[in-house]
Amino acid sequence: MAESRKSKISAARRLALKTKLLKTATVMLEDEKEQKKLKRETTLRERVPPLQLSGLSLQDLQALCKELHQKIDVVDEERYDTEVKVAKNNKEVFDLKGKMKRPALKRVKISADAMLGALLGSKVKESVDFKANLKTVKKEEEKKEEVTDWRKNVEAMSGMEGRKKLFDAGQ
Repeated sequence: MAESRKSKISAARRLALKTKLLKTATVMLEDEKEQKKLKRETTLRERVPPLQLSGLSLQDLQALCKELHQKIDVVDEERYDTEVKVAKNNKEVFDLKGKMKRPALKRVKISADAMLGALLGSKVKESVDFKANLKTVKKEEEKKEEVTDWRKNVEAMSGMEGRKKLFDAGQ
């Protein structure tokens, strides 16, 4: 498994597949745009019938204008109502963000058994002994060197023991 895996598809084949995928994706995207455009046109034709102004008298034109103004007023009222609802919802959301403050918490003394009972409910029936579940670790006793006289230790470390004996013997 130290070798790196080789692709089962050659680089030329992979490139050909990528180009085919891109071509089909662009074709699908163009088709989707065309469908949206057709749907929009049909919806507009249904909602807004074409105006036939030729052959209408002055009174008919005035009546048509009044009717169009009434429709415009209805649409404007609906738009205004939705804008007010959106603004109200936004204001409520921002107000809630400002009002949510973290309360000051009080310290509560509770035993481990009571805490587990509160968290787990009646699932824990026997008391849990945490101290029994702890692993015991044996501490190694540190080896202490017994030093009776610090001068002996210093002389031993400096290598002066033999010279001191010579010095003492010479006096």
